[in-house]
Formats: sequence, C-alpha cells, structure tokens
Amino acid sequence: MTDNGAYLQEWVGRSATVCDTIAPAPVAGLAAALDHPRPPQPGDSLPAGWHWLFFQQPVRASRLGPDGHPLRGDFLPPVSLPRRMWAGGRLTLYAPLRVGDALRRQSTVAAVQRKRGRSGELVFVRVLHRIHRGQVLLLEEEQDIVYREAAGAAGAPVGEMPPGEAQWSRLWQPDPVALFRYSALTFNAHRIHYDRDYATGREGYGGLVVQGPLTATLLLDLLRAQIGQEQPASFAFRGLRPLLDTGAVALQGRRDGNAVTLWALDADGALAMRASAQLAAAGAAND
Repeated sequence: MTDNGAYLQEWVGRSATVCDTIAPAPVAGLAAALDHPRPPQPGDSLPAGWHWLFFQQPVRASRLGPDGHPLRGDFLPPVSLPRRMWAGGRLTLYAPLRVGDALRRQSTVAAVQRKRGRSGELVFVRVLHRIHRGQVLLLEEEQDIVYREAAGAAGAPVGEMPPGEAQWSRLWQPDPVALFRYSALTFNAHRIHYDRDYATGREGYGGLVVQGPLTATLLLDLLRAQIGQEQPASFAFRGLRPLLDTGAVALQGRRDGNAVTLWALDADGALAMRASAQLAAAGAAND
C-alpha cells in the first residue's frame, strides 16, 4: 500500500500551470443547463463558481481508472484508496473573471493528511489554485479532496439540522440529463454522476450522485437571484452527505448584513451541503 505518510508527503508542493480562455460556448452551455434566459456575453462578469467550467485537462482514455477519474500519481498523489470525492472548498474573489479573458491558473498540492474515521481510512488532499489575468490575481481557491475505502464509502453520516430559518428557498429536481450536462461541461468522467449501474452496484449509492460543485453553483445561483450582479468577496462550501437524483433538493439561504449562509437539503430534509458567503462592504469596488 502506498498510502504511507512519508511517501505521500513527497507530493506536497508539487505544482502545475494551465492557461485557458473564458470562451462563450461553455458559458452559454451552463446558462442553458441552469435554465437561464440569457448567458453572460463577452465582456460580462463570469458568475461566481462558473470558473469550474475551465482549466480542464483532457486525459487520454488509456489514462482513466475504472471509476472514470484520471489515474493518480501525476499531479495528485497516488493514493490507493478507491473512492474519491471533492468534499468542499473555499474561494476568495478579488476581481471578476470576464467572458473572453485569457487566464492562467497555478495549482499547488498544499497538504496531504491521513486520518481514520467511521468509514475507515481516509486521505485528505488540499489543493490551492490561483487564477491570474496577466499579473493580476483574480481568484484564489482551496479544494478539499478526500479518498476513502470501498467499504461503507457511500454511507451517509447522521444528518445535521439546517443552520437557520430560510429567507430564500427553491426546489430543484436533479435528473440524469442535468447531471450528464454538467459532467460534460466540466469534462468530469466520474461514473457515479451518469452510470446508474456503477453508482448503485459498485459504489453503493441509492442513485446517481449530484456533483458537489454543481450543488455549490446552484447555491451561488440562489444568492445571485437575490443580490443581482454583485460578486461575493468569498465563498466556502462543505459537502455533508450525498445528494441523489431520486428526490428534490431544497436550496435555501439567509442574509445577515454582509454575511450569507446557504445550504442544501436532500429529499429527506437532511442537510447535505452547507455554505457561506461574505459580500463586499457597501461602497467597495467589485470590479
């Protein structure tokens, strides 16, 4: 087994740089998938969270694992645990990304940590991304990736209570078409999002699994419906239990001054994702 602490620590500090352009076509695709009547146009600000459409690295079919993810050991460490999930992350938005921008993303493996939890052995990998336009830092992001054992990997923890009384709420029904479209737009081949036999038979889920970034994007979309074009200064989210396509998802939130709390409830009313956003102070520039 390669998951010994000293070996995995060799990946800390490993970095990669990718350049991309915020092209209109993927932006229009996500707008259609989210049922927006008009996509952002060239020169418009890219809504928060939509940068996950970009900086994808196409991987040859022969370099994919049985779950559809790229094989490990290149940029990400070669963790042998079979289950991989994007558990959450934190964004700091310094200035908007704009449709048409030519950008550069610098990525670094910031930390690797082994733990043992209720479901068995876990390995947490924290990746830091910084997105620049020229020499200007526009966005900084930390992503939390967790690797888990096969046994019990799909079991949901005991649900937490919603973090407060919702001021805003809407229902969203995930379905295979929506999950497939988001996977295609983000070049995410993880089979739990579109292959029902694999998701239920191999990984033990009760249905197709909603992508964590899609849930986070929908929560940001709920916030955007309340505050308009204003960009949050920061956003953080954490997945607590899987969301499936077998029932409606309640997207909810509330604002207290410049602090916003957002959350998603599964079909049983259990808290599946919790998020927070900080809005810029009144009069602060958001450009």
